[in-house]
Amino acid sequence: MRKILTIIMFFACLQFASAQQLNCEVIVNADQTGQANLSVFKTLERALNEFVNQTTWTDKKFQNHERINCSMFITINSFEGESFNGTIQVQSSRPVYGTSMITPVFNFNDEQFSFSYREYQPLNYSQNTFNSNLISVISFYVYTILGMDADTFELEGGTAYYEEANRVVTNAQQGNSQGWRGSDGQRSRFRLNADLLANTYAEYRTALYKYHRLGLDVMHEDVLAGKNTIAEALNDLEVMNNRRNNSLLLRAFLDSKADEITSVYSGGPAVEDSRELMETLNNIAPRYARNWRNIQ
Repeated sequence: MRKILTIIMFFACLQFASAQQLNCEVIVNADQTGQANLSVFKTLERALNEFVNQTTWTDKKFQNHERINCSMFITINSFEGESFNGTIQVQSSRPVYGTSMITPVFNFNDEQFSFSYREYQPLNYSQNTFNSNLISVISFYVYTILGMDADTFELEGGTAYYEEANRVVTNAQQGNSQGWRGSDGQRSRFRLNADLLANTYAEYRTALYKYHRLGLDVMHEDVLAGKNTIAEALNDLEVMNNRRNNSLLLRAFLDSKADEITSVYSGGPAVEDSRELMETLNNIAPRYARNWRNIQ
């Protein structure tokens, strides 16, 4: 009987592990409030870590080594009672095939983050209903992280996740919080999701796939081939930039990748047309000119 129970527990644990998609660290920083030691902040942090890491976000099964490494850094600027106001910095990364290298995929700072939270209240995601702005914001970024990660492994592999994030956007508009409407500015959640699904920015998603799967992932076997493909991905971004200059997606990409691009092209075999590469980088990201000057 004990052996049977052990086997049942083993498979239950295995199923639970494969149901988890994220390995996410959620940090709640309340130093700005002057009351960082209040229990509600630690309770919130613990609840959010459980919510993100233990919710089954998709039917796709992930093994432990496939779980996406990410973080959400929440800064509470002010609060009154159960109402909180702050920002959330969201980052994700993935391993590079055949190496010990970790590459950043997503880096986004959302300054339109306000929510209500009652200590110990349950946090549950419902696909078709709006529960709270806190749940909506966190769920939105979970699906955006899943989508971007999928796009780096398969061409347009993240579409279903972006569509689920779009469902979150639509439902969250019932709550009248900032960030969910087209009128909320160029760095809103609405704009991020709309651009990811728009044909106008299709090159961004193509670039994610080329840069990671056909570029970084092959460099352990052929460094030059990987560098040339990454250069092609940057050319795709230039095409997009020529159509819509300084887009949110381009800025988000370069905020994640500027240092890495500099590292990739510093040393080792030179790409076929290094002059064209420099022109492309300076065209799409002049604010990172200091980085590009370090490329040899």
